This record gives sequence, structure tokens and C-alpha cells, in this order.
Amino acid sequence: MAEMYAFARLFSIRRQIRPALGLMAGAGAGACALLNGCVSNPFANAKVDAASPVAAEVARAANTSRPYPTFAGIPPIPKDVRPVRQYGQQVKTIAQARADLEAKTAPETWSLGDTEAFAAQARRQAGQEAAPAADGDTAAFAARQRKRATPPPPPKSQ
Repeated sequence: MAEMYAFARLFSIRRQIRPALGLMAGAGAGACALLNGCVSNPFANAKVDAASPVAAEVARAANTSRPYPTFAGIPPIPKDVRPVRQYGQQVKTIAQARADLEAKTAPETWSLGDTEAFAAQARRQAGQEAAPAADGDTAAFAARQRKRATPPPPPKSQ
């Protein structure tokens, strides 16, 4: 029986990881270089058109030294807001109302039976039906409207 011997370095995982680490290091350095440009203030040396009506205001606002905001400037939590638990209880109430409505209006809770009786009742409640218009009534109405209409004035020549 012949035994095979191979170098252990051929089976090492370090061989596959080393190029990936180099690539990640290069990408990280590139990202740092790009982000370094974002650190400076791009408006610090921006030129303002002197003829602009707001040029004086822009210059005054840009050169004003103001303190930076601090965490102490964050307002306290309002006292007139309901507790978080009440929001959850309201959600449960609304979800229950939705479930009740869906249960009451589910497809199996209603039917279209006895439609003729329903239609007859609606006709009784509506009262006497109006007589249909005669065919000549519409034509006469249109003729009267045409006779009343005045054409628009002709367009003015330029």
C-alpha cells in the first residue's frame, strides 16, 4: 500500500484568506480617504455673489461664532403624553374591532335571497314611476336649445 505525502501548506486556509484580507485593507483605506474629504466644511471658503440681495446676510451668518448644541439642550419628555402601555391597549381595541367587523361581514353571513320581494318593496316606497319621455320630446328640446344659442364672436385678426 503506497502512502501519499503532501505539504501541509497546500491545505492551509491562510492561502485563501490572505488575498481577501489585502483586498479588504485596500478598500478600507480607500473609504477612509474618501470620508476624509467629508470632514472639512465645504462652505467655509465658498464664494458669495456680491450682487446678490442676501450677500450681506450670508456673510454675517457665516462668520457668526455660535456655540455648538449639547445634549443638555434636548427638551425633557412631555408629561401630557399617554403612557406607552395605553398605545398598546388602543391597538388591541382597534384590532378587536377589526376582527368583529370582519366576522360580521364575512361572505357566509349574508345572502342575496328573495331579491324580487326586496325590489317590489323598494318600488312601493319610491312611489309612482315617471312616464317615459316621448321620442319627439328630446328632438323638440334640442331644437329649442339650438334656437336659443348664439354663436361665439369671430376671432379677432391680429
